[in-house]
Amino acid sequence: MVGHREVIKKQEKQISTPAKRGRELDRLNVGIVGLGDNWESRYRPALRQLMDRLKVQAICDPVARRAELAAQESAASAVDSFQALVRRSDVSAVLILGPGWFGPLPAFASCVLGKPVFLANPTELSLDEVREIRRRAIAGNAMVMVGFGRRLSPATIRLKELAATRLGAPQIVFCHRRLPMPALPIEKIWRLMLRELVEQVDWCNYIIGRPARWVMGVAFPQFSGEHPAGYTMLSLDYSEESFGTGPIAQISCGCYFPSQWQEAIHYRPPPLLQVRCRNGVAFVDPPSTVVWFDEAGQHFETVEQEKSVEEQLLLHFYWAATQQGCRPSELDDAYRAILTVHEAQRSFREGRRLELTFQESES
Repeated sequence: MVGHREVIKKQEKQISTPAKRGRELDRLNVGIVGLGDNWESRYRPALRQLMDRLKVQAICDPVARRAELAAQESAASAVDSFQALVRRSDVSAVLILGPGWFGPLPAFASCVLGKPVFLANPTELSLDEVREIRRRAIAGNAMVMVGFGRRLSPATIRLKELAATRLGAPQIVFCHRRLPMPALPIEKIWRLMLRELVEQVDWCNYIIGRPARWVMGVAFPQFSGEHPAGYTMLSLDYSEESFGTGPIAQISCGCYFPSQWQEAIHYRPPPLLQVRCRNGVAFVDPPSTVVWFDEAGQHFETVEQEKSVEEQLLLHFYWAATQQGCRPSELDDAYRAILTVHEAQRSFREGRRLELTFQESES
């Protein structure tokens, strides 16, 4: 597997330098299904920056007028159905930025045709739906990438370098996110927390270098139907043999301060990630800040970041879809992270630690 830093450097070098032998890199023609909540603020600007690499050919959204306006700006076609979009001969890859009522169907259709898929937010789908996308991707030999950007942040890449050189292997990881309480129904608040928890699990798995083997879940207060409110914590054990012999991680996310408590919400927020390594400790605030300590003392680094998270994600997707510069699918990792969070909920309900299993036979 090619490291993310090497992939990103290669991408940026290819894009910023003139094409050799008079030949430019191939441009990938994409179709967009569901513009999602982050279109205006994140993905639209990112696609503008990458227009020499990604060409939007068609857009489909549950709100037809929204699709028409976005298509006009991108010199693309507004398409009535995702089936028609996926089947277009001028669409080589599909960006699913917001499933909406389409659910997993656009991903199913793309995988059947073997077209690469960028799935911005897999947590909007059920565990069974993600499992089925995985099965169809394997059957159709289709690449599926998910929109988890913390792996690609400069701070994460620098932390991985430090762990491999100065700090040693991670032993204990703390990952906490305190969210303001939005004026939303409990189901929507839980969806926000679910995405955060899943991405935190994926982040910790990536930093430690393997998925967790055991999970214990805690929630406050009690469940309201299927959705915990307020605060959720996961304790993960990464032991490869017997329980308690390997790295551990504590992951938490909560909306436990009312929105009117602004001073309390913003008072001394902890670093998003703290890592106790064999030879030192690191405090990480993505996208670019790393403070670390070893025998020589404190080191403060702000890693340069020229591209937004969405630009990096889409560039990573472009490279995987056209040059196979990284592994063809990251859906397995996303599935493991989603499964871990769901098992944490079951752990809380049953009041016991659970062993995590990911069977290849599920494909």
